[in-house]
Amino acid sequence: MTLLDDLSAIVGGAFEKAGLDPALGKVKPADRPDLAQFQCNGALVAAKAVRENPRALAERIKSILSDESAFSEIAIAGPGFINFKLDDQRLVDCVSETFCAGNAPGWRREQTEKIVVDYGGPNVAKPLHVGHLRSAIIGESIKKICRAAGDDAVGDIHLGDWGLQMGQLISELQLRSPELPYFDEGASGPLPEEAPVSFKDLEEIYPAASAACKADPERAELARKATKRLQAGDQGYRALWRHFVDLSIAAMRRNYDDLGVHFDLWKGESDVDPLIPDIARDLSERGILETSDGAKIIRIERDDDKKDMPPIIFETSQGAAGYHTTDIATVVDRRDALAPDRILYVVDARQRLHFEQVYRAVDRAGYFPEDRLEHLWFGTMNGKDGKPFKTREGGTLKLRDLIVMVTEKARNRLAENDLAADFTETETEEIAKQVGVAALKFADLSNPRTSDYIFDIDRFTSFEGKTGPYLLYARARIRSVLSKAQAAGAGAPGPISISCDEERALALSLAAYPDIFRDAYQKRLPHFLCEAAFDLAQAFSRFYAACRISDEDNETLRASRLTLASTVGAALDTTFELLGIEAPERM
Repeated sequence: MTLLDDLSAIVGGAFEKAGLDPALGKVKPADRPDLAQFQCNGALVAAKAVRENPRALAERIKSILSDESAFSEIAIAGPGFINFKLDDQRLVDCVSETFCAGNAPGWRREQTEKIVVDYGGPNVAKPLHVGHLRSAIIGESIKKICRAAGDDAVGDIHLGDWGLQMGQLISELQLRSPELPYFDEGASGPLPEEAPVSFKDLEEIYPAASAACKADPERAELARKATKRLQAGDQGYRALWRHFVDLSIAAMRRNYDDLGVHFDLWKGESDVDPLIPDIARDLSERGILETSDGAKIIRIERDDDKKDMPPIIFETSQGAAGYHTTDIATVVDRRDALAPDRILYVVDARQRLHFEQVYRAVDRAGYFPEDRLEHLWFGTMNGKDGKPFKTREGGTLKLRDLIVMVTEKARNRLAENDLAADFTETETEEIAKQVGVAALKFADLSNPRTSDYIFDIDRFTSFEGKTGPYLLYARARIRSVLSKAQAAGAGAPGPISISCDEERALALSLAAYPDIFRDAYQKRLPHFLCEAAFDLAQAFSRFYAACRISDEDNETLRASRLTLASTVGAALDTTFELLGIEAPERM
C-alpha cells in the first residue's frame, strides 16, 4: 500500500464506524500545505446523504480517530474539511520501507500484464527528424514505467518499411542505375551483399523520387509497378529492399542510442504482409469484409455514434493494402506471437481517428478487445512562433542535428557555470552530451503528454528552474556531499529521524513518491515523475541550506541526515531511470 492508501484505509475505517461509506475516507495531499499535510473532504459529501451538519460530522470522525497513532494532529477547517499532520515516526517508516529497504518506486500492480508498447514508427530510407522525438522519448519512458510497475512490457518500433515508398525508391534507383544486377530479370547468380548506395544517398533519393511521382503520372505508375513486383517476391527487388532496411536501421540505432531509446523488437509493416491474405479470407467468410465500388471495406459505425465514422478501406480497388490493413494485421501478429494483455500506441494526436477505426475493426472481428488497445496520443513540439518546430531555413530539423545542437549548448552552459574546469576534454564532452540529452528529454517529458510545448533551448539547458540540467546538478551535489562525508570520516548513515521542518518536508516529498508513480502509470503521464523529481530537488536544496550534514556534531543526527541525502539521491536515480535520463557522476 502507498501512504495515501494507508491513510485512506485508516480514515475510511472511521467513516465506517460512523455508519458511513468507508470510500468517503479518501485522503489526499492538502490543498493548503501551510495548514496541513493531508486532508479528507468526505464529511461534506456524507453530510448531504445523511442530512447532517458537515462540520459536526467531521468532528465526529475526528473523535473516532482521536487515538490513531498515525497522526500527530487532526483539525477541522471551514465547513467540514478534515486536516491531518502525519506522525513523524510514521513518516520515517514510510520512507524507510520504500527507499531504504530497496522497494522503489514503492508501488507495483497486484495483477501484472503483458504489454506491447508501439512507439517510434519511423519510415525506412528517411533520416529521423524532430517529429520523431516525442514518440521515442515518451514511449521509452512509458515502457520503463510499466516494467517498474511489474508488467512485462515489450517495446516495438513498428517500422514503415513496406508499401509505395519502397516502389518509389526502387524505381528511382533503376532509372539512375539500370545496369545494377538487381534489375536483371534473367540473372541467376548471387546478388551483392553490400548495398549499392549509402544511407546518405537514400536521404537524397527518397525526396527526389517522391517529388517526381507527384509531378508525373507515368513516373508514379512506375513506382506502383515496382511496389507490386517487390511485394510479389522479386528476388532483386527484395534484395534492394533489404539493403534499404539495413542501412536505415543502422542510422536509426545511432540516433536512438544517443537518446537512450532501445527497442526490443524491430518489426515493420513487411513482417505482417504475409498475414493479410488469410485475414482477408477470414473476414470475407464471416461477412465482415464487404465490396464497395471495387474496394474491400470494413464497416465500423455504431448506432450510438455522435459523429460520422467512415469505414476502413481494407483493400483499394487496385488491390493495394493501406495503413489500416497493416495495423490490423500487426494486432493479429502480436496476439499470436506475444499474447499481450494490452497494446499501447504512442503516436501523435493527428492519428486519433485512424486508431479508433483500427480498434473498432479488430474488436468487431474478434481479434483483440477494443478496451485493451490504448492510443497514448501526444501534442507537438513547436517553435516560438507556435508552429511545429522548423530550422531557420524553414525545413524539418534532423534528429542528429538536434542532438548536436543541445550538446553544444550544454557544453557552453557547463563553461559558463564553471562546472567543467577540472575535467578532461573527453569527460567534458561526455558530460555535455548527457546534460544536453537530459535537457531535451526532461523538457519534453515535463510537459503533459497531451499538450503542445514550445522548444526553447536556452531555457531547457539552464541550470536554474525546472530543467534537466538543474536535476542533474542536484544529483551530482548529493554525490559530492556523501563523498566528502566519507572522506572526512563522518561515519556511516543511520536510521532517519525528524528534528526540523526542512527534514520533515524532505521526508514528505519522499513518502509521496509511490503515489505519484502510481498516477504516472495509471494515467500514462510521465510528467508526474518530472514534478516529483523537481519537488525532491527543491526540498533537498532547502534541507541542504538549513541543516549541517557531514559536519553535524550530534552523531545520531549526522547519520540520519546522511541517510536522508542518500535516499533522495536514490529517488532521483529511480526517476532518471524511469525517464530514460543518464546522469553524470560529477559536475
